Amino acid sequence: MKPFRLPISSFLSLSLLLVVLVVVVPYAEPDLNSDRAALLALRKAVGGRTLLWNATLERPCSWAGVRCENDRVTVLRLPGVALSGDLPNGIFANLTALRTLSLRVNALTGSLPSDLASCVNLRNLYLQGNFFSGEIPEFLTSLPDLVRLNLALNNFSGEIPPSFNNLTRLRTLFLENNQLSGPIPDLKLPDLAQFNVSNNLLNGSIPEKLQTFPSDSFLGTSLCGKPLSLCPGDNDTLPTGEVNINGNGKGKKLSGGVIAGIVIGCVVAALAIVILLIVCCRRKRIQKTSSVDVAALKHPESDVSGEKPAEENGGFNNGNNRFSVAAAAAAAMAGNGKSEVNNNAADGVKKLVFFGNAARVFDLEDLLRASAEVLGKGTFGTAYKAVLEVGTVVAVKRLKDVTITDKEFKEKIEAVGAMDHENLVPLRAYYYSRDEKLLVYDYMPMGSLSALLHGNKGAGRTPLNWEIRSAIALGASRGIQYLHSQGPNVSHGNIKSSNILLTKSYTSRVSDFGLAHLVGPSSTPNRVAGYRAPEVTDPRKVSQKADVYSFGVLLLELLTGKPPTHALLNEEGVDLPRWVQSIVKEEWTSEVFDLELLRYQNVEEEMVQMLQLAIDCAAQYPDKRPTMSEVTCRIEELCRSSLREDHQDNELVKEAD
Repeated sequence: MKPFRLPISSFLSLSLLLVVLVVVVPYAEPDLNSDRAALLALRKAVGGRTLLWNATLERPCSWAGVRCENDRVTVLRLPGVALSGDLPNGIFANLTALRTLSLRVNALTGSLPSDLASCVNLRNLYLQGNFFSGEIPEFLTSLPDLVRLNLALNNFSGEIPPSFNNLTRLRTLFLENNQLSGPIPDLKLPDLAQFNVSNNLLNGSIPEKLQTFPSDSFLGTSLCGKPLSLCPGDNDTLPTGEVNINGNGKGKKLSGGVIAGIVIGCVVAALAIVILLIVCCRRKRIQKTSSVDVAALKHPESDVSGEKPAEENGGFNNGNNRFSVAAAAAAAMAGNGKSEVNNNAADGVKKLVFFGNAARVFDLEDLLRASAEVLGKGTFGTAYKAVLEVGTVVAVKRLKDVTITDKEFKEKIEAVGAMDHENLVPLRAYYYSRDEKLLVYDYMPMGSLSALLHGNKGAGRTPLNWEIRSAIALGASRGIQYLHSQGPNVSHGNIKSSNILLTKSYTSRVSDFGLAHLVGPSSTPNRVAGYRAPEVTDPRKVSQKADVYSFGVLLLELLTGKPPTHALLNEEGVDLPRWVQSIVKEEWTSEVFDLELLRYQNVEEEMVQMLQLAIDCAAQYPDKRPTMSEVTCRIEELCRSSLREDHQDNELVKEAD
């Protein structure tokens, strides 16, 4: 029988088909089906309380946290959803179209999967707040389009890879709160705008290109050099024991006797200075109260230490700016002398004027003798903490740029003093003269909400939980609602987090109300622009609906933990309301919340409702905003809802026991 022979053309076709099946098919371009399979594999590997994806749907694009473009998964955001365990290999090799991956604030462990290197289109990678460990993998530095990389709050160890220089588009690099060691490599990233390596085991000098970042970026390490303290040898390039005394750059070694003479001379000079200071102090004690340092009081911005007091940036200057008398009250009295004090017919009343039932345990002379400490420089003037001899502590605000007449001032300040509500900082007294206008308030020991939110970011900081934040919001809203209830034309005019002060029990009290009508327009600097409603052109004429807008920004600040003028997370110049609205519009609501809030897993619904209220308050058009009465009612309902849930949880625990 003649053997069967396959025609040559058929043989070639069969061979080509075999090559396609063996070689091409396994490496076919991933599609939406492979993306879907990868997401389901991820859910199976790490779980999570909110990964309730509907596996019956062929398209995963409607799943929570998933976004698609051109039939590929491009965004995967799963922050704070209690993911745990290791990320396995073999998942991200199929998600090659990913541009944004956010797995922050979960409980993921182990090292990063190597197939993450397949996501060559990745631009944003947020992995902070997990338990990832091991060295930072080199493959991360091979992702060419990476713009933002956040690996903070993990357990990464080893050195920072010098190959980060490959990421020429990188703008954000956060590596703080890990266990990284060794020196920082000489990073020369042209677009780097955000950088932090604080709280690591790093040592050595800070590279020159990174010395422009603030000191907060390097705290909690053994690094040296600008902006931290200088490294050993930075001030002296000569060998030990040699001092350049001839100005030609060469060192001449000094003998031991000369060095000993220099030391003895310095000691004698120091003793002489100490004796001189003691004599001067004794003379000052003999002098009367009127012989105060008028120059220091007239210009508290340049105090005795030669440093400016803390600007109103959310913090306070604690203890570095002290004076021998309270605030600027003595400036007019001491500077003008007795002749002007006696001429009070044309210059106003030379005494403290108290309001209502305020305790009169001190007078103006007591205030002059008190010690004072600069708290900060605000919109309407400088604030001081004054400690009187009897132990009473008050806050004194020295107003600036008061442009109205003395009669108008007294009328308006009397109206402010008549305001009485538990969520307002009470105005106890005032002093008026031609040169000085002073307001005396109760002192709030916990400082401002701004300081609490943004002041201390160290390891010892007490986190602000949802209960505290919602209580602060409720108290502030009640205080502002009370102001608005005094008449349709009564508004605060300067609502911001630095004007929300706190008692020891975290009760919020609104300050600086009624002062916008006392000063000129030049007293409202750019620093309040983040809170100002878009329709406001004159800071002295702020409507109640404009107050509501400012309060909405304040709520966003409470929820996001970000100051309104520094929320530059995605695009330069984006303010806080617009940034939040852009995130919410894309249905990635959890991305806006402060990391500290995401740790509380039983209040998501209340947080989202508070966020919606903040967005309503910060509406572009005034008629779209609620009234402060409506705002307060909604916050009260949110707080009651939280209390009900806590009670139900406690009952379930009791039944289980």
